[in-house]
Amino acid sequence: MNAVDTNVLVYNLDPTEPVKQAKAANLLVRLGNETAPPVLLWQVLGEFVRQLRTWENNGRLTRQDVLDHVKAVRGLFSLVMPTPNVLDAALDLAARFSLSHWDSMILGACKEVGVVTLYSEDMGAPTTYDGIQLISPFA
Repeated sequence: MNAVDTNVLVYNLDPTEPVKQAKAANLLVRLGNETAPPVLLWQVLGEFVRQLRTWENNGRLTRQDVLDHVKAVRGLFSLVMPTPNVLDAALDLAARFSLSHWDSMILGACKEVGVVTLYSEDMGAPTTYDGIQLISPFA
């Protein structure tokens, strides 16, 4: 099972980063065509909405744009909600790998639902944490 980090969703919509935008768009199309599409982690969706709201507040998007983009992303992937075990896994990952709290929360959620590949430009990608392979689609 695969998942994408917030940066992939943001770059997909960011015309100020045309190279990353094209790579993110290609990745999302490719993943959407797989027999087992990626999951959407609750935290990633929350971070994505926060970025869209920032763009809305700066006049880059309208309220309707925000709603349309959120609906589109939710239509691409199955949303997975965290359980209390995610926090325990995150605290363990953060301690063992010196990760930030929010990065470890994403990895903890990946671990809980069986994600084996996380596409992200963060957390030292390319690397592996507890069997979760991080791949940067922007390298």
